[in-house]
Amino acid sequence: MKLTILLVPGLGNSGPQHWQSIWATLYHHPRVEQQEWDHPRCADWVQGLNEAIQRAESPVVLVAHSLACSTIGHWAHQYPTEAVVGALLVAPADTERPDFPAEATGFAPMPQQRLPFASLVVASTNDEYVSIARAQAFAAAWGSEFVDVGAQGHLNVASNLGNWPTGYALLQKLLQQV
Repeated sequence: MKLTILLVPGLGNSGPQHWQSIWATLYHHPRVEQQEWDHPRCADWVQGLNEAIQRAESPVVLVAHSLACSTIGHWAHQYPTEAVVGALLVAPADTERPDFPAEATGFAPMPQQRLPFASLVVASTNDEYVSIARAQAFAAAWGSEFVDVGAQGHLNVASNLGNWPTGYALLQKLLQQV
């Protein structure tokens, strides 16, 4: 079955050295383009995600980082989800933390409903935006498999992951499930 792997960046977008941008170049995966990367409103991001999913020509597997994980959770409970068959949810930023960036509005509370498609949550033990316990709780609520990748920060550019082969192997694992 042909699938569309749709990359869904978080707050600030994923710069050129981020694994999502590298995957876009290496594997020609399209990405969701949001109107406002630095001062996002949840409703706008959810709508932008929905539009990108509707443009896809085949069933979709979402590959989200950080704030995009919350966006997917909100989207899944506002729109029909038949077009999505899976989601790789990497470093889900905890939108309920007291230090959550004020410029991102409407993302709290964190969605807690079970996702109606296969999903895998990937988290690091020293992520500054989500504790490992909260990431595990999100995975449990969403009905997602959980993968602890050790102490690798927020799994972003600062984590020095390059093309992040471990992440791509996890995506391949998820693809086998769908």
